Amino acid sequence: MKLSRYGDRYGSKIPCIIDADGTPRDASSIVADFGPRTLSPELLDKLRATDPKSLPVADIEGKRLAPPMAQPFNIWCVGLNYSDHAEEAGMEIPAEPILFNKSTVTYCGPNDNILYSPKMTKLDWEVELGIVIGKPTLNISKEEALDHVAGFVLVNDVSERAWQLERSGQWVKGKSFPNFCPTGPYMTTVDEIGDVQNLNMWLDVNGKRMQTGNTDKMIFDVATIVSYMSEFTQLEPGDLICTGTPPGVGAGMNPPVWLNIGDKVSLGIDGLGEQSQTVVAL
Repeated sequence: MKLSRYGDRYGSKIPCIIDADGTPRDASSIVADFGPRTLSPELLDKLRATDPKSLPVADIEGKRLAPPMAQPFNIWCVGLNYSDHAEEAGMEIPAEPILFNKSTVTYCGPNDNILYSPKMTKLDWEVELGIVIGKPTLNISKEEALDHVAGFVLVNDVSERAWQLERSGQWVKGKSFPNFCPTGPYMTTVDEIGDVQNLNMWLDVNGKRMQTGNTDKMIFDVATIVSYMSEFTQLEPGDLICTGTPPGVGAGMNPPVWLNIGDKVSLGIDGLGEQSQTVVAL
């Protein structure tokens, strides 16, 4: 099952189930919106039991494609989680997941613009698999982990490397500017995605392939990440976990390559669709 939403950033949204033909069907008769206040296994079961073609075609003409879930309470990230990316960066494989946060103001639609501040100098891209938590999750085992996941999404973990690495403090500083987390176009539920640890992923800048990877290179897999994080915090429904990126980021090139105003970024992951953003002046 694939879920999407349409509507302006600060207005109401149309929650949709995407039918077998790729047509968004209006699910607002079942739930007002998809998000942290409504997401649950019971809701997903109810949506899954509904024939999408029994729902009206969603009136999306001229409407913005929103992220597939309402703004989460938390956006979590795992750093340096691909073995080939660690090699690219010249860094050792971490013994435990490296965790950090992105501000929730980063959360935006898959095709929303990337904002370029005049104070930025090293704007970078990262195609990532996103985990959407489906129910409260605390102190669970690896074997239980996927039962706590609602689905998966495509994410661009946009980063300002000078802020992240050259300004003292935590990585969150270079990860938290508005629109630094394009998410979607839809969420694919766990039962439909197949083997989440064997998904091809890619990212282009101005039509040139920069990143090519596969989730089989994740150092810590999805189940490990969810279980590990639940040792330290309670994950909530709708929480988004960005799980790391394969090689090919701008910072890893020789010489480094940075995004500039007017650049177009396109990316995709098997089963999770595609995104496209344009870098625009703030």
